[in-house]
Amino acid sequence: MPSVMMRASQASSTLGKGLQTRLVSSSSNTENPSKILAKQRRNRPVSPHLSIIKPQIGWISSTLHRITGVALSGTLYLWATAYVLSPVFGWQLGSASMVAAFGALPVVVKVSLKAIMALPFTYHSFNGIRHLIWDLGLGLSNLAAIKSGWTVVGLSMLSALALAFM
Repeated sequence: MPSVMMRASQASSTLGKGLQTRLVSSSSNTENPSKILAKQRRNRPVSPHLSIIKPQIGWISSTLHRITGVALSGTLYLWATAYVLSPVFGWQLGSASMVAAFGALPVVVKVSLKAIMALPFTYHSFNGIRHLIWDLGLGLSNLAAIKSGWTVVGLSMLSALALAFM
């Protein structure tokens, strides 16, 4: 048994040389922690606000892509919910009644409604293709991104007008 004790004491003395020791203090900072945090917040850098940044096609197109995605999907969900609930509330949302209601509108209103629906759809579609091209690693330079952004805007306008007058 003494040989086991001897080995344990040799191991602890050998390991003891490489151990770290830390001093522990029993005193604490008497300053209020919320005041410390407030003081630290004052020293943090402030991000520039959107009002001082020059609008660029990159961040405008990204923002519009998100907005049109939310608007299109939200419209779809609202329409689907209204269609499912229409028998409960007595609404006439069937195809025949919708065609009759739309056909009774003046031409200017028809074209305007179709343009309002077509523009977000075409923009989101073309900009989605632009993002898929970027995912392939193509057109990622600043000049290519600017050109593709304006191309998306132009194609969206032309195709929305074409769809509105169909």
